[in-house]
Amino acid sequence: MNAPDRYERFVVPEGTKKVSFEKDTKIMNAASFTIEREDHTIGNILRMQLHRDPNVHFAGYKLPHPLQYKIIVRIHTASQSSPTQAYTQAINDLDKELENLKQAFEDEKTRFERMKQGY
Repeated sequence: MNAPDRYERFVVPEGTKKVSFEKDTKIMNAASFTIEREDHTIGNILRMQLHRDPNVHFAGYKLPHPLQYKIIVRIHTASQSSPTQAYTQAINDLDKELENLKQAFEDEKTRFERMKQGY
């Protein structure tokens, strides 16, 4: 059929940046980030994390087309911050949250295995 290969949804082509940045020329402190080979999963998590930042006035994302495997994240910040700072902070915060989740899971798994051996 005409369907693209499945790996095209995940593998970033050689010579293509994973994330590209474009400053908005009409709105101060606004920019778009195009993230290649991602979908609603990352878009929604990133949007929600950006909304936690008090300096972010607007954060949203869109998928341009179902057969284009990328998302476009738009960020508009207050004057004391920049979209790049907000994006970087959101990514770092998400990384810490996921690391904490991973550690909690591993701790619980270890506790369960010890409990299981005790019986």
